[in-house]
Amino acid sequence: MTSRKIQDAARGRIEVIAGGMFSGKSEELVRRLRRAVIARQKVQTFKPLVDTRHPPEVLVTRDNRTLAALTVAGSAEIAAALEADVQVVGIDEAQFFDDGLVELAMTLADRGVRVVVAGLDQDYLRRPFGPMPAILALAEHVDKMHAICVRCGRAAHYSQRIAGSDEQVQVGDTEQYEARCRDCYVPFYS
Repeated sequence: MTSRKIQDAARGRIEVIAGGMFSGKSEELVRRLRRAVIARQKVQTFKPLVDTRHPPEVLVTRDNRTLAALTVAGSAEIAAALEADVQVVGIDEAQFFDDGLVELAMTLADRGVRVVVAGLDQDYLRRPFGPMPAILALAEHVDKMHAICVRCGRAAHYSQRIAGSDEQVQVGDTEQYEARCRDCYVPFYS
């Protein structure tokens, strides 16, 4: 490996922004990606096809910040859409992707790409969600975000489902979920 390739690979890394719903994960992802754009880095952003809350060509945060994004069905579509000169890859709602996202993130980081992944680390039953646990284990940098518990005002760790089905994947917002702390979370029994 040449000296330049070793330097490029050393810059590659995986960063994870994890936490419950309403904790600001997407806002932090957008903040980091905008800073990379300001630094004149080549950035590509992806979001999952299953998340239909906003237009497909844009990532939208809770506070209405937007960033151009490509909506894809899975990790293979991300890999196919990557441009050769990409330096930073942002992935929102990573819990909705397939397990191939783990290998893709590792491959990109090993190639010298900065990979920034945001997503729920737990589902509404407080179980590990999708590829997030494996990505968390491999990340060089992890930030755990917290929302505010709607019941008591303390730091909220969990996404309490208040309406809908008992399927693991149910895309929704405040009409179906609330941020809750450990004391205010009510276990779901089906």
